[in-house]
Amino acid sequence: MLDGLLIMIALIALGVILFFTLFFNFIPVGLWISAVSAGVKVSIFSLVGMRLRRVKPSMVINPLIKGTKAGLNISQNQLESHLLSGGRVNNVVDALIAAHRANMELSFERAAAIDLAGRDVFEAVRMSVMPKIIETPMISAMAVNGIEIKAMAKVTVRANIARLVGGAGEDTIIARVGEGIVTTIGSAKSHSEVLENPDKISQTVLNKGLDSGTAYEILSIDIADIDVGRNIGAELQIDQAEADKQIAQAKAEERRATAFAAEQEMRARVEEMRSKVVEAEAQVPLAIANALQTGNLGVMDYITMQNKMADTKMREGLGGIKINMTTPPDVK
Repeated sequence: MLDGLLIMIALIALGVILFFTLFFNFIPVGLWISAVSAGVKVSIFSLVGMRLRRVKPSMVINPLIKGTKAGLNISQNQLESHLLSGGRVNNVVDALIAAHRANMELSFERAAAIDLAGRDVFEAVRMSVMPKIIETPMISAMAVNGIEIKAMAKVTVRANIARLVGGAGEDTIIARVGEGIVTTIGSAKSHSEVLENPDKISQTVLNKGLDSGTAYEILSIDIADIDVGRNIGAELQIDQAEADKQIAQAKAEERRATAFAAEQEMRARVEEMRSKVVEAEAQVPLAIANALQTGNLGVMDYITMQNKMADTKMREGLGGIKINMTTPPDVK
């Protein structure tokens, strides 16, 4: 009997412990006590409602306590709604506290919109208080005289809270500053003009209003480094001369090939004419023999013709000897 009573008492105690464990896990009594002690008006039933809506109460109540202590006028519903929208509640509250301390006008709705847009609203508030320096890469441009100038700039920017939603980012600032540097150097008549007045680049670029449509406000543009590069104008002239040379060589090669083809064609024609002459000369003895057989050519006529041919060869030989006498011995 005693053993049964002890077992029943143990089971009751275990049930009580299990009940209170589940009760305190489901109902964040400790969080409610912290909120009430901090002066935040929140009911225990609202915490239970958060559990039912599958919202972690600490992610709403702790930022609410922090914001209330900092003097912000925010409500539990605002924070819970932003959390359910996928926002970062703690980051938004930190941004509102920083803006409140810096006497900046920043409403909860704007901070939540900036956070939902994917930007770090707390970092944006810090950049509004403490400007950020953006360093551009080394930018190369060519002056009118063909000398290359390499410049690197440091851009001091401040976040513009009003344009954070929909405004362009740092990449746009860097691209616009680079374009302004290239334009300014390209309009200079000489590279020495740029080296003597590097501040002219920053002033010209700054006056173009490059921060329009961006999430930042450009405070200053400073040329951090400037160097002289290659003589691009001379290199372009050399490349052009080399190209002209290659074109001239190609045209000369074309003319040479055309002349060579014409020469080969002329030689072919001469060989053809020579072959025809040889062929015609081969027909002469046959024609003479035929003329002798038919009686169209007499023997005496043939002898006379041979004498004339011999006389002609003799004259040609004499003429050749005379020419050789007037020619230097080493020249054939």
